[in-house]
Formats: sequence, structure tokens, C-alpha cells
Amino acid sequence: MLNGKTLVLLVLVAVPGASATRGQEPAMAAQIPAPDDSAHSARSETTPLRQEHRFWDKKNAWLFAGVGASRALDYSSTLNMRRRGNREILVTNDLVDNHAAFAAVEAAASAVSIGTAYLFHRSGHHKLERWTSIVHIGAATSGAVRNYCLKTAHPTTAP
Repeated sequence: MLNGKTLVLLVLVAVPGASATRGQEPAMAAQIPAPDDSAHSARSETTPLRQEHRFWDKKNAWLFAGVGASRALDYSSTLNMRRRGNREILVTNDLVDNHAAFAAVEAAASAVSIGTAYLFHRSGHHKLERWTSIVHIGAATSGAVRNYCLKTAHPTTAP
């Protein structure tokens, strides 16, 4: 006779398989799918339900505009900081002083952010797709605020 633990284990193993069996249907009928739902049911059973959206939807458009605006704010705050005599810590001062090159770096940073969001979108990580832009906006804006909050450097003059 089976003890209690063995019986519970047997039930736990048998119950998931019982839902897939068809007690009154012939064996061949269980293997042949119905003609009306063959393609749709196969697709829905194999892939999990995801919230699909277009990459350039309204929410992403606003987020990408925010990335561009925060990069523009970072550009202007960094140039302002350099005009006040402070030094840049993330890139070289020569790069910042070359305005065209620095604008290209800021545009490339925006493009990398959008490209990363696209890669997350293509791989089905839609929350990470949105969070990429949100984190980028936060980091660039906080850097710009920091630049504006720095005190003006007063060079010391030798007597």
C-alpha cells in the first residue's frame, strides 16, 4: 500500500498531465487540430502574450525628445561652465572647447540611447526600452544642473 507522502507526490505528478488528456476522444482526433484555429492556436500556445507596440509610438517619441532636450541642456551647461573657468571632468577640455565636436558627441550620445532602446524593443524588453530613455534623461539633466550649480572659478593672480 502507498503511504501519504508517496500518494501526494503521485497526485502532483499526474494532475498536470491529466489536463492534456482527452478521455472520450479517439486518439487520432486528439492529434489533428481543428481547421479553423490551426495557425492562431499554435502561435498563441508557443509564444507568451506580450504587449506589442510600435517603436516610434507616442510615448517613445516624447521620451526621445526628452533625451534630446536633456543632451542640449547638458551641452549648454557645459559650455557655460567652461566660460566661467571650470574644468570638465568626463571629457577633455579641448573637446568641449571645440563646439562642433562637442555637439557631435552630444548628438551621438542621443543616438546611442535611442539605439539601445531599439535593441531592447526588438528583443521584447519593453520596460527596459522605456527605462533606457528615462535613466538617460535623469543622468543628463542632473549633470547639467550640477554644471550650473558650480561656483565660478577665480584664477589666482601672482603678485
